[in-house]
Amino acid sequence: MSEQILKLGIPAGSLQAATVELFKKAGFNIANTTRNYVPDIDDGQIQPIMLRAQEMSRYVEDGALDAGITGYDWIMENGSDVHEVCELSYSKATSKPARWVLAVPGESSIKVPEDLKGGIIATELVNVTKKYFEDKKIDVKVEFSWGATEVKARLVDAIVELTETGTSLRSNNLRIVDTVITSTTRFIANKKAWKDEFKREKIESISILLNAAIDARDRVGLKMNVPKADLQKVLDVLPSEKSPTVSTLADSDYIAVEVIIDATVERSLVPALKRSGASGIITYPLNKVIH
Repeated sequence: MSEQILKLGIPAGSLQAATVELFKKAGFNIANTTRNYVPDIDDGQIQPIMLRAQEMSRYVEDGALDAGITGYDWIMENGSDVHEVCELSYSKATSKPARWVLAVPGESSIKVPEDLKGGIIATELVNVTKKYFEDKKIDVKVEFSWGATEVKARLVDAIVELTETGTSLRSNNLRIVDTVITSTTRFIANKKAWKDEFKREKIESISILLNAAIDARDRVGLKMNVPKADLQKVLDVLPSEKSPTVSTLADSDYIAVEVIIDATVERSLVPALKRSGASGIITYPLNKVIH
């Protein structure tokens, strides 16, 4: 193992599987994560450590970790003074931001946050929730919830709970009153580590590769052969913002065209390209797209 080591926090729990998969697409294989809080990685300059996202920013701020991945919500909850390297657009279920929402039972008379004055709120995100109500000048009692917060919605006046899709809230017949905070995944670094040349370069390299893997997630590569006479028709079909690579072939009557497109347009674009004269059309997945 290299003498220069980057201590990197990998979130355990709900973000764990998505993070390990993202690192794999970025070119890093993390193994032995099921029961091991110090998993293996195929990079001798990285020492990964599994920690809950809730406490990640504290360990990064204190220098126990050089860098780590956590949510914006937990950085705010802990009030951590860290360097934010980048935002990473992924989460446990979707690529959309997660929301901590103020929710009440469907049958509740609560319509707006002000209706909760003097009430009790249960949540895991205590400090952020307190600030939310303080900013609105609404006097409430905020209690820490040790989990299964949706169940407590009928034991207290309201809850503040994390949601990505809203499925759990709907299944428990809960109604959203307001959004307390919107959160995305962040790559953060200890401020002292960020000033270290080796650690900063390593962190920046990881950031580039992770974002490249994220950018590739919803795109595909597209190759085709096009008769020279039909080239303009094919170019007119391709999305106008894309700049395809056009290459000559051994057969001088044909041109090779290659482009990266959004996966959502592939199924409509390929038949249109075929009708415009393209042949030998190949689509392929991408591991990384680096801008």
